[in-house]
Amino acid sequence: MSLLVVGSVAFDAIETPFGKTDKIVGGAASYIALAASYFKPDIHLVSVVGDDFPEEFLNTLKNSGVNLAGLQIKKGEKSFFWSGKYHNDLNSRDTLTTELNVLEHFTPVVPDAAKNAEFLMLGNLVPAVQQSVIAQMTTRPKLIVLDTMNFWMDIALEDLKKTIAMIDVLTINDSEARQLSGEYSLVKAAQKILQMGPSALVIKKGEHGALLFNKEEVFFAPALPLEEVFDPTGAGDSFAGGFIGYLARSRDISFENMKRAIIFGSAMASFTVERFGTERLIGLNQEKIDNRVQDFVDLVQFDILAD
Repeated sequence: MSLLVVGSVAFDAIETPFGKTDKIVGGAASYIALAASYFKPDIHLVSVVGDDFPEEFLNTLKNSGVNLAGLQIKKGEKSFFWSGKYHNDLNSRDTLTTELNVLEHFTPVVPDAAKNAEFLMLGNLVPAVQQSVIAQMTTRPKLIVLDTMNFWMDIALEDLKKTIAMIDVLTINDSEARQLSGEYSLVKAAQKILQMGPSALVIKKGEHGALLFNKEEVFFAPALPLEEVFDPTGAGDSFAGGFIGYLARSRDISFENMKRAIIFGSAMASFTVERFGTERLIGLNQEKIDNRVQDFVDLVQFDILAD
């Protein structure tokens, strides 16, 4: 049950109504790998950092069972850096700084040991770079999941569509689904996107949960009402990590099992928002995860009595 995770390992600086941080560890691949690690797949990470990146966090990844043979460390260069400020509703934010640094010319190299990975999670990157990873695989993975964003829809739409045609599951948020499809109704948007190639689509709606579509069915998973939400950064990536981590552990990619994976992904995302950065994803255990998943089950479980 090997899993290859490709994406950014980076620095973030975040300001929310509840606090502010200086540079902390972030990046899509960091969140994905940490969230997936709790499901015990054989994880390989492909990314790039500068020599300014803290060895302590790399050791945390290693201790979580993440193989870093595919992590490039560029001497004399700086890691990717993003800073942003969230509005009071935490659903919208302003980007203050984006410094691509080592990510600007990143050419991923998949290690030989990961070229036969059964599961591939492509974090948000340039669509052409995501395609290059798929091309390096010796055998096609059992499942390829792709995350992307509106930025690539604005500047690289045709490349993005080529990439979408190569994958099995696409994860995007509701505004991105509307932009990609040109449809306001999420049901119509989903059907249009599914015609582009993937067999399943996840539409993330932040504090309003997530929708899972295939061509015949739809499933809705709520978000868990939390007393404290400090930082939504990385929630979507943690969701993706829990989602594909659960699928990799079970090795069952049916739509029914994806419904379960959505709940586990939502549980991992709910942990992430309780602290800044990756902090909350470090030091969890199976009991805490199982209890959080049960909270989701309790939230939607009810009986309908006959008249």
